[in-house]
Amino acid sequence: MDGFLNIRQYEQLSKNGSDWTNAFAAAVADLEAGGGGTLFVPAGVYPTRSIELKSNMTLYLDNGSELSFLDKIEDYELLEGNFEGITRLMYKPCIYMYQAKNVTIRGEGRLNGNGRAWWERIWEKSLEEARPCLVYFEQCENIKLENIYLTMSPAWTVHPLFSTNVVIHGITICNPPDSPNTDGINPDSCTNVRISDCLIDVGDDCIAIKSGVEESRVLRPCENITITNCNMVHGHGGVVIGSEASGDVRNVTVSNCVFQDTDRGVRLKTRRRRGGKMEKLTFSNILMDRVMCPFVFNMYYFCGKLGKQPWVSDPAPAPVDEGTPVIRDLNLNNITVVNATACAGVIAGLPEQPVENITFSNCQITMKNTGNRSVPAMMARLDAMCAGGFVICNAKGIVFDNVTLKQAEGEAYQIDEASEVRFR
Repeated sequence: MDGFLNIRQYEQLSKNGSDWTNAFAAAVADLEAGGGGTLFVPAGVYPTRSIELKSNMTLYLDNGSELSFLDKIEDYELLEGNFEGITRLMYKPCIYMYQAKNVTIRGEGRLNGNGRAWWERIWEKSLEEARPCLVYFEQCENIKLENIYLTMSPAWTVHPLFSTNVVIHGITICNPPDSPNTDGINPDSCTNVRISDCLIDVGDDCIAIKSGVEESRVLRPCENITITNCNMVHGHGGVVIGSEASGDVRNVTVSNCVFQDTDRGVRLKTRRRRGGKMEKLTFSNILMDRVMCPFVFNMYYFCGKLGKQPWVSDPAPAPVDEGTPVIRDLNLNNITVVNATACAGVIAGLPEQPVENITFSNCQITMKNTGNRSVPAMMARLDAMCAGGFVICNAKGIVFDNVTLKQAEGEAYQIDEASEVRFR
């Protein structure tokens, strides 16, 4: 029979309530020794450092409970992990799992990463190793996150890596808009991921799907991902693929979502030498409000390491090889956009590898033709815009089927070096 433990049973290890790290470690060890079970956390605030969960257990956070992760950086253990596609030393994540199976984190309680101390070290450029994620699990199977509230993450909030059968349902993620790299949920080289009924309000991408970079030790695809009934607020992008996508991203379905006040809506980003395919992607029944640029498919993305090298932005064709990225086979259906500010969309392929086979159908896009000019996509040779239309270059097989574009200034469709662009 599964065990049941109340963390209060280990209060004698909590340093009079000031640090529950040893209490959680002892409780997890006892559950593991007994074959698994539930660790119940009743109402109250529990200051702690990293908690490592093991197979066959549930961490249940009761209403009114908060795991408040201590922000004395030097007290955090270092381990080898993966961040932005690179294996490196990182501070141990607040909630950590490695090669674990059948683990659930649920309840109405909170995970508070107290990230400001970490962000300040980033702003000062004084942090030598990678920041911890709030929840990070690697090489795991059958992981569930349900209904909990996550806030103030030191870095990415939820980072599943090399994992399969992941369910994330009904959670709320809230990080300040100025917090650096505090993405909401980043499935990374994972298979069979379901994200539903979540509210994500963060300082970077709300959901970003990734699969490593050209320097990654191991490249695996991220595939079979469904995202539905989610609200995305204030992020740099609503649903984003890349820029780390060297291992391929495919079979992604996004439906019944609202993007509000995000910089971009649906965003794909990559560049030369990164390689990888982004393909078989479907986005449907989405409402976007006050989004700077609703659609960005960009193969000249210049942020991050080596992003400013001349070969990234070179407009001349380059040889096609294993480092040439691919974006193809996208369907965008029943999408309503209101108050978009910079431009309706950017489709920017490479001259040697156009973006291919994108269909927009039954879409209504209304621009807000008052306000400041903004850069719609992170690429050279693209100026700040206000209420522009679609900018399309190096593309093939682009279909606009029953697409209405209102209040755009200038050309509704700027098309350069593109073929088989059809309107119907």
